[in-house]
Amino acid sequence: MSEALSTFGPADAGVLGSAAPDVVIRVRDLVAGFGDKIIMKGLDLDVYRGEVLGVVGGSGTGKSVLTRTILGLLPKRSGRIEVFGADLDEVSEREYDSIERRIGVMFQQGALFSGLTVKQNVQVPMREHLDLSPRLADELAMLKIELVGLALDAADKYPSELSGGMIKRAAMARALALDPELVFLDEPTSGLDPIGAAEFDELIGTLQKTLGLTVFMVTHDLDSLYSICDRIAALAEGKVIAAGPIETMLASGHPWLKAYFHGKRARQFDPENVACRAKAGATGHLGEARLNGGAGFDNAS
Repeated sequence: MSEALSTFGPADAGVLGSAAPDVVIRVRDLVAGFGDKIIMKGLDLDVYRGEVLGVVGGSGTGKSVLTRTILGLLPKRSGRIEVFGADLDEVSEREYDSIERRIGVMFQQGALFSGLTVKQNVQVPMREHLDLSPRLADELAMLKIELVGLALDAADKYPSELSGGMIKRAAMARALALDPELVFLDEPTSGLDPIGAAEFDELIGTLQKTLGLTVFMVTHDLDSLYSICDRIAALAEGKVIAAGPIETMLASGHPWLKAYFHGKRARQFDPENVACRAKAGATGHLGEARLNGGAGFDNAS
């Protein structure tokens, strides 16, 4: 097992409780890539129930490959992936469908269907997995739309009629359509201004706490990492080079981590402020933090 794979310790206990964590995703010795190019080279990773895990890494380090492989969108070469305790290589088609229904995905830039309204987009997973009457599907879709903070009149609008922030919220509503336990977010604040990004971070934090979600979040946004992530997994060289809370990243001597978290575009870190992150109830100050402490620049885009 990779030495970089974080073991459960006091820092994790403070966030997730004193008992040993329930592992929702367990990845071991993963090898994956495209064609002849191997991207993941024996990667190990655990994702704990109820946490927000931020996944970071430079361009081409495999953030998307890892996400797509866990979701079954990209075949792996070797290794083992367990989700909710089930080895994905050994489950039946029916069991896999059951697992799939417990997962929500928000794709980068929303990936809404341009020919469908917001309400119809939210109903896509419902139509695929559930046998609902049109009336019940409408009611459930409206509940999800309201849950993510969209005005109800947005339900009948098309993606082309929405602002960037509204598209993100509509995509989040679709990700929550089946009441998932585990949510994958791909660059959720990308393209948003600092205030809009802060508001979306706050939404993620609120939904995570209210719904008890486990969140796997690929991001380049430093403010998101500081504000809402319980732990961070950094990818490089085909593996997880470090995993742990923000303090672990800041203390690392790895060249890429030093450049990312202490570089010119990194926020000026005050150790006393780590405890004041959104997870500790400081979500109301996220907008101010972004405007005063940095706008979440992409260090490794």
